[in-house]
Amino acid sequence: MSSQVGAPGTGVSRREFLAATGAVGVGTLAGCVAPTASPSTTNRASMSEQALPHTGKPEVVNLDELGGEVTLRAVHSRHSLHPHDTMGGPIELPVVWAFQANDGTPSVPGPILRCTEGQTLKITLDNTESQMPHTLHFHGVRKTWENDGVPTTTGVTVNPGETHTYTIPANVAGTHLYHCHFNTPFHMDMGMYGILRVDPKGYEEADKEYFVTVKEWDTRLSRMYGGEDASYDLTARKADAFTLNGRSAPYTLHPEEGSPILVDPGDTVRIHWVNGGFMSHPMHIHNHRFKIVEKDGSPIPEGMQLLQDVVNIAPAERYTVEFEADADPGIYLIHCHKVDHVRNGSSYPGGMLSGVIYTPVMKSDIFRQLMEYAGYQQ
Repeated sequence: MSSQVGAPGTGVSRREFLAATGAVGVGTLAGCVAPTASPSTTNRASMSEQALPHTGKPEVVNLDELGGEVTLRAVHSRHSLHPHDTMGGPIELPVVWAFQANDGTPSVPGPILRCTEGQTLKITLDNTESQMPHTLHFHGVRKTWENDGVPTTTGVTVNPGETHTYTIPANVAGTHLYHCHFNTPFHMDMGMYGILRVDPKGYEEADKEYFVTVKEWDTRLSRMYGGEDASYDLTARKADAFTLNGRSAPYTLHPEEGSPILVDPGDTVRIHWVNGGFMSHPMHIHNHRFKIVEKDGSPIPEGMQLLQDVVNIAPAERYTVEFEADADPGIYLIHCHKVDHVRNGSSYPGGMLSGVIYTPVMKSDIFRQLMEYAGYQQ
């Protein structure tokens, strides 16, 4: 069980969260987590697909502590974008191709690989349990030709039953994307993408620091692989689900499985945004003005750090934004301002929406109502 709740990163501890909500004591702690979502009764996937493991929230893997070495396993899993019947749910992907770091939990997006500039990374792709060829391609960092992860130009493909180790120098500080580059549009749309974070030497973290990946989905692809009566055509891709860190609202607000941005008044907050999809998403934060301090691994000069409240994130782009938690303590939305992306099917709101939640309001009735929508049991 992770010691931190909210979006992946370095945010509010579980103990702090429980104290803020008034849910203290060992008995409450043991019962605070909603059970892992069971498959929807309306899902028509085969029994073999229903037996697949469920994904969890992306884990932050400290590669410095592991000597720069990690194994990413390609794991067939089930993935709940939103497992409950609130706000147009449930929304299930009967099969995804998730990444799992060492003995951790498979997730979509994959684990957040974090290290310090100057580290040499040995990242092994374990494809022994998969039925599809895969590779790993890392944006941002500069590596040798054979480690670029593109099968047609390097000659390296990790076939089913094989493993392969990529040597990736952490030589460009910043927030980067990694993904499978075999049959890329299909494999990314089946969940094979994640974040590589390279901290510059001497990096000073903000009071709260979070990682959030935005992505849209055409769920027909997963449902087709899951044995449902669905047909997918790449030339007629149509997004029908929208996620933050692989979840759709209101599940995005679940403190254990979702990615709420939890803050204390006066915090300096950084969000590392990454787009793992194929469409641009203008992300808007209510009642806060932020500065863009980094893009694609390049620090933004202070004189160019304009205060703004929307940043448009194109496919594969990465932005690090920073703001002060100096608003009236409350609950403020974060959402894509292509507002048709803030939906679950034809139900609004949903989709690509979360919130900045101040700890002083966690005992309020409206917070408890949001937790009920998200399926979180205090």
